[in-house]
Formats: sequence, structure tokens, C-alpha cells
Amino acid sequence: MELFEQIRREYEHGGGTIRGIAKKLGIHRRMVREAVLSAVPVGRKTPVRERPKLEPAMAFVDAVLEADKQAPRKQRHTAHRIWCRIRAEMPEVEVAESTIRRHVRERKLALALLHRETFIPQSYVWGGEAQVDWYEAYADICGERELAYVFCMRSMASGGAFHCAFPHASQQAFLEAHEQAFLYFGGVFSVLRYDNLKSAVKKILRGHQREETTRFIAFRSHGGFQSEFCTPAEGHEKGGVEGEGGYFRRNHMVPVPQVASWEALNLFLLEASRQDEQRLIGERAQTVGAGMHLEREHLQALAEEGFDLAAIHFPHVNASGCVKVLTNFYSVPLPVGVEVQAKVHSSYVELWHQGECVARHERCFNRQQKVLNLEHYLEALTKKPGAFAGSTPLEQWRAQGRWPVSFDRYWEMLKQRRGQQPGTRAMIEVLLLGRQHGYPQLQVSIEKALEMSCFDVEAVRLLLEAERNGKREPREAVEVGALRVYDRPQPTTRNYDQLLENYSGNGVIQ
Repeated sequence: MELFEQIRREYEHGGGTIRGIAKKLGIHRRMVREAVLSAVPVGRKTPVRERPKLEPAMAFVDAVLEADKQAPRKQRHTAHRIWCRIRAEMPEVEVAESTIRRHVRERKLALALLHRETFIPQSYVWGGEAQVDWYEAYADICGERELAYVFCMRSMASGGAFHCAFPHASQQAFLEAHEQAFLYFGGVFSVLRYDNLKSAVKKILRGHQREETTRFIAFRSHGGFQSEFCTPAEGHEKGGVEGEGGYFRRNHMVPVPQVASWEALNLFLLEASRQDEQRLIGERAQTVGAGMHLEREHLQALAEEGFDLAAIHFPHVNASGCVKVLTNFYSVPLPVGVEVQAKVHSSYVELWHQGECVARHERCFNRQQKVLNLEHYLEALTKKPGAFAGSTPLEQWRAQGRWPVSFDRYWEMLKQRRGQQPGTRAMIEVLLLGRQHGYPQLQVSIEKALEMSCFDVEAVRLLLEAERNGKREPREAVEVGALRVYDRPQPTTRNYDQLLENYSGNGVIQ
């Protein structure tokens, strides 16, 4: 455009000829004539290049793409797959994969096989909407690589996000994470947007209607927020939290975090969430933390009373001393046939009877497993000591590291002294002492008894009592005053010893 302007200026004001201008500017006379006739350059035609190597395969490619219109979306040909078929079915055609890729892209655009959707930018009011989702990440917990299910709630107005991890994406973990997120933000959002996860949605109905789970409806009513669900397979409808999960995983979980426990992992994620409050998102003028501070005034207040997050079941004790909760069995120290109340939390299961928590187990997420505590079977084992050595509760205690070597040594000495059955029964009585004094202290007393070669239940009991009494605070001294006049010297055997020295041995005292 600048060249045309210069040509026209030279022609009109410089007094030059077409030949002279072309020679001066080093261009063809044809361009000078075009500039004189029009100030706007004429559009040039792009010549159509011949494709001698592609032409033999073009009909095959077009036929494949036409057939793909009737195929399932996820089972259509890619450009690489088409090239592989050309090599296998048309070996005489030598064409590069890049050439096939360009042609396939052109044909897919022409046949409307590439769906390009237009997305509408959205604006959000303070406290109006947050998006919720799960994503997966790995963490090294106690040296073992574990798959963590990370819950994320992201505010769409401020950009702040809360992350916490669980070993399983259960409904209890889902609800528990909501409460932690509300505490982190300092209030409740008006609307929470979800995909169709099973913790909240029981069945997808027509349009945006959903049949929600009873537990989620109760929690939503308690929290005072509204829920909206995305169209299936349309993750862009909650693109904020989708992008947040990928950003957080790339920036805070690379390299793979190494922690000692799940609690330590969640502390790590909480600190990372707070670090992100200092960042700027896109072209926003304020940091995430500043936006969260402004938004806190527009959030709904937290509920005064907490919501019981546990799922409640009422199983009965079976002949194995267990109750079935969901798909697994948990031991309980109650008679067979008794009904108990089972409270299922995100990471543990509590068993209640008559208003008292009688057992607490770590929750198992496998199926048809038995989670047993040896302590729950001690009374029954006193009547059946022969079943103790091969019992599954004992095997699980060994696997958990709750059965030290000193217990086996003491048990073996009791059997040597008393016999197989009486010795095992005595060992069970020793274990019963752990309920009152604690099993760590019982281990210390058993090790002391081994050192002193005291292989008796009462000896262990005395050691436990002595240890407990030894930890009592010293008493204050009391002045007895006038009572000192009644003090008497301690008796001795000195006179008796002298009598023995004077005894001659024939009945005569010398």
C-alpha cells in the first residue's frame, strides 16, 4: 500500500513517466500502471498447486471421510489411521503422512466433520457462583505412591480455589470437603455448579433436570445454596474449575509431593491454595486474595449448627462378631444378634450401641473384606483358647504392627510353664489388661517381666500398677508436730543374732 502511494505521488507531482518511475523504484512497468489506475492494489490469485502424489489417494480419503459420518464419534478415522490404511491397501501410492494430514483437515472442514463451537465470555457477581469438581493426582504417602482424589471448589468472581485430597471420592468425602471449603472461603455461595457426579445425582432426566440423592438434598437445604448441573460430556460449562485443577496439579504437585500421611497432604494442599491467593489471573487488576476479601462480604453466612455428614446404617451382629456395613464387615464387641448403629464417615466407620461408641475402624473401600480388632474377641477367646493362634484378628494385628515380638516371647514362656491351653488362656488375660492401661504400656511391662523372668499374669498387673503409681505427683509433706513423742525405734534382730552366736549346739547356751 505504501509503494502504491509513492508511485502515485511520483506520477502526479514528480512529473515522471511510467518507464522513469519503474526504473527509479526498481519495479515493473505493469505495477506502475496498476498504481496509476487504482490506489488500492488488486487482489492476486493464488495458483492451485498440483498434487501428483496425493491425487491417486484423494478418492480413497474422501470415501473414508464420507463413511465416518455414520460412525460413532469416538470411532472415526484420524489422519494417521488413514495414512496407515493407504500404506497397507494402496502400496503403490507413496505419499507423506504430513500431506495426508493437510488434505484430511481440509476435507473435514469442508464436510463439517470438525465441530467448532463459539464460547460466550461470562461475568460473575461477588458470591454468586462457585464450580465444584474432582480430579486425580498421585502422592507419595509414607513411601508408597497413592492415587489421591482431589476435591476442588473455585469461586468464579474472585478466582480463589480450595483443594483437599481423599483416598476415595465417596459421598461422605464429597460433603466433608464442602464444609471445609465453606470455612476456607468464609461463607456459602448462592449457586454451586457440578457435573453429574454420583455423590449428588442419582439419575439424569430430560434437559437440566436431575434426580438428586437424598443425602445431597438434605446437605444443600442445610447449607442454603442452589445447585446446577452441566450437560453430560460438556465440561466447558464449568471450565473455570476444569482449568483450575490442571493449573494446580502442574504448579504444586510437580514433582510428586512426599508426605507422611493424608493429613499432611491436605496441609500441603491448603498451604498451596493460600500461596495462589497472591497471583493475578489474566488481565484482572487485583490479586486472587484481594478478590476473596471483597467477596467474603457477599457470601451467605455459615450454618450455626453442623450437618451430620455420616451415612447411617443399622446392621446386626453376625456369628463372627461382625456387622456388615455397605460391602464390608467390621468387628464389634457385642453379642450375636444385637442391632448397632453404624456411622460411615469419609475415612472411618463408627459403631454405636445404646448411645455409646463401642468400636471405631478405618474405612475399607474394597469389597467383601473383614476389618477385625483382636481386642473385640478376647472374652470369647478365654473360652476358646485353641482358636487364638490361628485367628484372623491376630493375623491382622501382626500385619498392622500391633503385635510386637515381646508378646510372642512371653506367650511362648507361658505355654512352656503352664502348658498349651492354660498358657494361651493366661496370655489372653494379660492382653485384657491392655484395655485398662493401654497396649503401649502393656508392651513395656511385658518386656520388664521378660527381663525379670516373671511369667505370671499378676506379675504383669503389678508392673502396670507400679508404673501407673510411679507417675503420680509427689505428695506434700505434713508436719506432725507433737505426735513425735510417740515415735519408737524400728525393731531389730540384733539380740536374736547374739543368742545364736552363744548357742553351742548341744542345747546349752554358753
